[in-house]
Amino acid sequence: MDIYIPRLIYVLGCYLIGSVPFGLITAKAMGAGDIRKMGSGNIGATNVLRSAGKFGGAITLLLDALKGFIPLVVAKSWWGIGNWTLLMGFLAIVGHNYPIYLKFKGGKGVATSFGVLIALWPDIGLIILGLWIASVIIWRYSSLAALISFAVLPIIIIILGEGSLHYFIFSIIVSVMIFYRHKDNIKRLLKGEEKKIGKKGTTMLIILIFILFMGNSAAFAGNLDYAPALPEDIYKLMDARRATIL
Repeated sequence: MDIYIPRLIYVLGCYLIGSVPFGLITAKAMGAGDIRKMGSGNIGATNVLRSAGKFGGAITLLLDALKGFIPLVVAKSWWGIGNWTLLMGFLAIVGHNYPIYLKFKGGKGVATSFGVLIALWPDIGLIILGLWIASVIIWRYSSLAALISFAVLPIIIIILGEGSLHYFIFSIIVSVMIFYRHKDNIKRLLKGEEKKIGKKGTTMLIILIFILFMGNSAAFAGNLDYAPALPEDIYKLMDARRATIL
């Protein structure tokens, strides 16, 4: 049981980090007020873009992605990619969608999911990100871009996911969660009432910043070796302590 304690603590930490409402914090820091009372009321990057401007939208997009990327790239370096690491990624996304700090009323998890995917599988993450970017450029609907890219995610996992059933199940769960969080957007898209995101130049600028940042993040994650030094040291100390007691 002792060997699972660090992982359980880390799982909780991923949820708490994912719960940090960077959209709300960024909008307030820029003097735009409470983002929950503006636009769609969502704390994600799209609503920040519409309500606080392109700089606030770009910052929120990057910070929300980092909530998924940093905890998962650290977990991957310690434990590799297994069920525990997938659970940590899932909880980071859940934290963004249902943050404890905001009475479980959060965003839709797209940027945080990108961060998680790029940390776990840089090639797959960049493919999904590329689909999202292409869809945004073509149609300029952030919601439609998310639906298209995450609908394709399970297929990409089947092709590039090393035949892992666990990876496939994870991709299905994440995709279903993305679709569920976009249920109102789906209704508006079907009615032709969904709003496009900003002017084309603004959209392209934010996308360019995001591409550069996440591309570098993917390169870092791709070159990262699995070296679980810290957990192994913890386990050795625990074993030594038990041996002393016995």
